[in-house]
Amino acid sequence: MKTVIRHLAAAGLLALAAGTASAGVTVNYIEPDRFSDVSFASWERDETLKELTEHFAKLGAELPPGQDLRIDVKDIDLAGREYPTRGVRDLRVVRSNGADWPRIDLHYTVEQDGRVLRSGEAQLRDMAFMDR
Repeated sequence: MKTVIRHLAAAGLLALAAGTASAGVTVNYIEPDRFSDVSFASWERDETLKELTEHFAKLGAELPPGQDLRIDVKDIDLAGREYPTRGVRDLRVVRSNGADWPRIDLHYTVEQDGRVLRSGEAQLRDMAFMDR
């Protein structure tokens, strides 16, 4: 799961801020309780969002000095489907023949000195995640 999130985040930020030490990276999760698929357990959801935030921050270090990146994550759907179990962790099943690849929908803004350089919506999908 960490690898999928990293690949999605890397692909998204590289595409959105390609070529772009960061004064700041701000990540907002818009209604994470309503995301398509992060986890049934709140502690697992928090862990996933924390990992994603840390990855965005690392990628933000590639921005030129003085530029800020703001990301508003609107929805996340991890690869596979999660099935509740009686244990501590639920079971996530990823089928190789299905169309259940990971996706993330977000809005991004890159600013410098209060001026918007780039802004837009991104719908990131990784249909080849099983090939890595």
